[in-house]
Amino acid sequence: MDSGCEIRIHHNRRLPDFLQSVNLKYVKLGYHYLISNLLALCFIPLIIITSIEASQMNPDDLRHLWLHLQYNLVAIIICSAFLVFGLTVYIMTRPRPIYLVDYSCYRAPDHLKAPFDRFMEHSRLTGDFDESSLEFQRKILERSGLGEDTYVPEAMHSIPPQPSMAAAREEAEQVMFGALDNLFANTNINPKNIGILVVNCSLFNPTPSLSAMIVNKYKLRGNIRSFNLGGMGCSAGVIAVDLAKDLLQVHRNTYAVVVSTENITQNWYFGNKKSMLIPNCLFRVGGSAVLLSNKSVDRRRAKYKLVHVVRTNRGADDKAFMCVYQEQDSAGKTGVSLSKDLMAIAGESLKANITTLGPLVLPISEQLLFFATLVVKKLFNKKMKPYIPDFKLAFDHFCIHAGGRAVIDELEKNLQLSPLHVEASRMTLHRFGNTSSSSIWYELAYVEAKNRMRKGNRVWQIAFGSGFKCNSAVWEALRNVKPSDNSPWEDCIDKYPVKLLV
Repeated sequence: MDSGCEIRIHHNRRLPDFLQSVNLKYVKLGYHYLISNLLALCFIPLIIITSIEASQMNPDDLRHLWLHLQYNLVAIIICSAFLVFGLTVYIMTRPRPIYLVDYSCYRAPDHLKAPFDRFMEHSRLTGDFDESSLEFQRKILERSGLGEDTYVPEAMHSIPPQPSMAAAREEAEQVMFGALDNLFANTNINPKNIGILVVNCSLFNPTPSLSAMIVNKYKLRGNIRSFNLGGMGCSAGVIAVDLAKDLLQVHRNTYAVVVSTENITQNWYFGNKKSMLIPNCLFRVGGSAVLLSNKSVDRRRAKYKLVHVVRTNRGADDKAFMCVYQEQDSAGKTGVSLSKDLMAIAGESLKANITTLGPLVLPISEQLLFFATLVVKKLFNKKMKPYIPDFKLAFDHFCIHAGGRAVIDELEKNLQLSPLHVEASRMTLHRFGNTSSSSIWYELAYVEAKNRMRKGNRVWQIAFGSGFKCNSAVWEALRNVKPSDNSPWEDCIDKYPVKLLV
């Protein structure tokens, strides 16, 4: 539970204007990523030109070439050695393509829905909140962008609530196993064929770990490489994908499963500190399971190919480190506190991330405009605003972490997106609430359910997390993607988009 939280309590809490400054070191970092693939970029055109020239040769040309080569044996050997060496270096160093075969998002049963009236009535009956705190929660709910059909765990429906360790384990099992069961059914994958497992959950880290619970449930093989990421917040889903990607570069011919979730049961706040009450109003039950593969044979059935992952971490800055902080209030009650600087810090992290990502994804025309204005600003007119590239030319779909209405509003404004571009984020927030690191997958499922995903389309997933982090993943659709069976939007997509009250 963290950075994506809605904190539009006062009108002055907004993302900073990206036009005001651009940090040159992040531009350099983006171009470093680009230049690191220069060998492949240069080698591929050379192969194409050579192939075209060879295809135009007739038998006489080949005979003359053979006679010429017979008298230049040393040159042939040297050239062949260089060619073999170059091909070997290219094959050994080029990254293997990573395919997203399919994914699944958990949808809780209807009896766990938390309409606003029931939410407020239960909050009142617990006896833990004073009138000021109850009124504060009511206002947050009204302004949050959440709808009436979001879910809270079973333990929070009890009066009084029963946030026990057993109940937290039960919530984790329902979410993770529900998503995985559906994933395995849709892909026909035998769980024993999974070679890598990465699980991320920020606030609930029991012993044995969540990854061990999955290994035990599905009897995964003994040499599986399993990882459990904790405390990394709402952006941990992209971090988990990045870790799985790196592991798939090393371990050949295998599958990786990434499970992203958050646990609410033991992390509900029962105090009266305003900055710690906001997560109660926003975070809801949800989780996702993603199947990744480095097998070339899976390209034919995969939905997407991973293109880029860019991660930005501002944890070295004290304000950024403390802006989402789990602590106890003066009464000794534990919760997650959100700093008033959260939106500004999120904006700085986002600016750094997209400045690094830009050189990797933007067309040359946008990059030239950006650098031309940057040079003019640095050398001639320091008051000149830098040109902010049009990311709509690089991406067809945007999956912005559904942390809160204010975050979506400000990204729409600063990136100059249309309402259609942020529709998936708004509707996910309305239907499922802030499901933390899994929200970007509910958003992708929304785009698929609307039949908008076409072959070659590029998707930008972007999420924020405590620490403070901003992470991006870029995917390319390998076909016209249809929603998978048991999509979370299966029985309600026709109701969306809904008109949201402001």
